[in-house]
Amino acid sequence: MTIIETEGLSKRYTALRGEGTLAVDQLSVQVEAGQVYGFLGPNGSGKTTTIGMLLGIINPSGGAFRLFGGSSPAELHAARQRIGATLEYPNFYPYLSCQDNLRIVARVKGSAETEISEVLDTVGLAPRRKTKFKACSLGMKQRLALAATMIGDPALIILDEPANGLDPAGQREIRGIIRELASRGKTIFLSSHMLHEVERTCTHVAIIETGRLVREGSVDELTSARTVAAVGADGEMETLQRAVSEFEGAGHTRVDGNRVLVQLADGGLSELNRFLAGRGIYASHLSLERQSLEDAFMEITGAPEGFGEVQ
Repeated sequence: MTIIETEGLSKRYTALRGEGTLAVDQLSVQVEAGQVYGFLGPNGSGKTTTIGMLLGIINPSGGAFRLFGGSSPAELHAARQRIGATLEYPNFYPYLSCQDNLRIVARVKGSAETEISEVLDTVGLAPRRKTKFKACSLGMKQRLALAATMIGDPALIILDEPANGLDPAGQREIRGIIRELASRGKTIFLSSHMLHEVERTCTHVAIIETGRLVREGSVDELTSARTVAAVGADGEMETLQRAVSEFEGAGHTRVDGNRVLVQLADGGLSELNRFLAGRGIYASHLSLERQSLEDAFMEITGAPEGFGEVQ
């Protein structure tokens, strides 16, 4: 079953003078039931605006979308009752406890308060249920936001940058919760600019840039499209990278510690080795590796190195 489908969805913010800003431009994506779908793009690429349109917070300027197959106002209203969502910055009452904040969420959703203990346990906040929101760490706030999306047992969960600003331990916790939700059959639409988290968490991904869809497909499809060779040699890595980039079959190259990673169209390791030897460079390490989502992203968009790393 198709859970989210957009067709030429667009949003232009008007300005007093000029044409304004085109935040989302003719976006067409499709999310199927059971997918953990990564909505990947740099900050300012239109991810949050798209989510706002899906949730009815922002009015589209053009195009259309369907939720659970419905597109009429009545169908969209009914569909949104089946969605749990959180935006990038969790918004709770600061002087209320985690538990009391969730009580308010349950009342707004018309859900039983008996769900609260279960969702607190799922996100690991049961021991901190009485902690006031203002005293929570960033990781706790993000986990509380996830707990709020789970109340009402939604079929679709929409998350906007759920791991943003967290340290590696916090990212791992959020990743584990998302995997747990996916194992329960939830469809998850996850907006992020963090490439490594999307690769570890998602089954499918859409890459957007300046509001436009660049590529859509499974993570496996995107990361197995080309061969990546890891090359190690004595000397400066920048010198090795320049030499590797001059090889006829080389695509994008980047330095990764004491080696250079290069995309090879045909997996020509022996040819690359002979080419480097002809330049007086003798590889101490040469192997084929799976292309990462970061490699795929930079190849597709031409983004600079370092995109998607924790700030």
